[in-house]
Amino acid sequence: MFNLGSMFNLGPADPVVGKKSILVKLPAAEVFKFIGDDLFHNYPRWSPEVQELECLTDGPVKSGTIARQVRVDHGQRSESKFRITIYEPSRRLAFAGVVEPYRCLYELQPQSRGDITELKFTFELLELKVFMRPFEQLVRSAIQEGAVHTVENIKRLAESSKHATTA
Repeated sequence: MFNLGSMFNLGPADPVVGKKSILVKLPAAEVFKFIGDDLFHNYPRWSPEVQELECLTDGPVKSGTIARQVRVDHGQRSESKFRITIYEPSRRLAFAGVVEPYRCLYELQPQSRGDITELKFTFELLELKVFMRPFEQLVRSAIQEGAVHTVENIKRLAESSKHATTA
């Protein structure tokens, strides 16, 4: 049978991945509180592209929590729902698009000094739409840049929030 997709090599593309880590001058429990427990307050702060964020499930943030977000990235508005897929206090938080093919993972690694935590962030765009493939390098660059901004923003905001509450 004739397959136009295979003729032009339009099969699934490799995921587009952005990764970055940074040291945060806070214990892992406090970093997790900032990114996990207080997700609905802080996510739009560390990711200013998030214009609207709404929890669609009852109760505190936990594995299975579903949210709706409206983002404006490089002038493009998008709306998606995501589900918390990993919720391990002081260790890991992950969420994935319910329909859209993306995943975010935040991993915390306490350092030898207990008041410092390595934050590792990974964003994966699991599928690049066919019309975007000619721009794949630009998309990869933008996603990597976004990963850098994410960890830098979390570090700045979490550390300053801690100092504000102890001052």
